Amino acid sequence: MTTAEAPEEPLGIGEVAERTGLSVHALRFYEREGLLVGPVRRTTGGRRRYSGFDVDWLLICVKLRESGMPLADLKRFADLVRQGPGNEAERLQLLDAHRQRVDTQIEALEECRSVIAWKVGVYAEHLARGEAGGLWDPTA
Repeated sequence: MTTAEAPEEPLGIGEVAERTGLSVHALRFYEREGLLVGPVRRTTGGRRRYSGFDVDWLLICVKLRESGMPLADLKRFADLVRQGPGNEAERLQLLDAHRQRVDTQIEALEECRSVIAWKVGVYAEHLARGEAGGLWDPTA
């Protein structure tokens, strides 16, 4: 067996927390809420042991949550993946709806950034000319 084919060593919860950026508490929450695709294996002593697949899945979950995917949608997505082949169209629909929400948020943020950049320019110009006094002065 080559190194590329060697099975990956299972990881403890602390190692997974470090790799994913999730806290140990969050990892336990994800497990309780059914957000993982498979059951987390346990040692005979009851310690959680995660696979590389678990870590990859959690990294996807982190990005979906960071981008604002509602917990209910993430649960639904995990459930669909757990069900296996045959529901790819529903998975696509769920992900595409989320992508559309993210695109809308990005457009709104770009508009905000444009207003902020304009305002920064106004202040920078006035300060450079030494004429900043009175800008948005409520006492004037």
